[in-house]
Amino acid sequence: MSDVRQRVSSGSPLEPEIGFSRAVRKGAYVAVAGTAPIGDDGAAVAPGDVYAQTVRCLDIAEEALKAAGASLEDVVRTRVMLTDVTSWKEAARAHGERFSEVRPVTTFVEVSRFIDPAWLVEVELDAVVG
Repeated sequence: MSDVRQRVSSGSPLEPEIGFSRAVRKGAYVAVAGTAPIGDDGAAVAPGDVYAQTVRCLDIAEEALKAAGASLEDVVRTRVMLTDVTSWKEAARAHGERFSEVRPVTTFVEVSRFIDPAWLVEVELDAVVG
């Protein structure tokens, strides 16, 4: 197992300011940071739509996994954070579309808010490659 730390950038100008990476791989372990439903234009996608926002979060997280040499099949844990936990079924539907075969351990939690009030959900992933 390599001790080399590989960082994956989202290109966000906040990464160096805050001191974070979209994903980090060390050896076989890959962690993907809290991933918000941000479009290519920098704005929140699908305002008010938990399902569509969760899909976007998972798309971004999957891209980060691939950049770190991992895939959705390597995911062992997910965390889905919602501003309204009563909407969990919509987030779960998007999650299930990606992970019905993989079935990682999963936690759904309610948070008071995110940086952008238009974000209804964020997703984190942990993976082990190999």
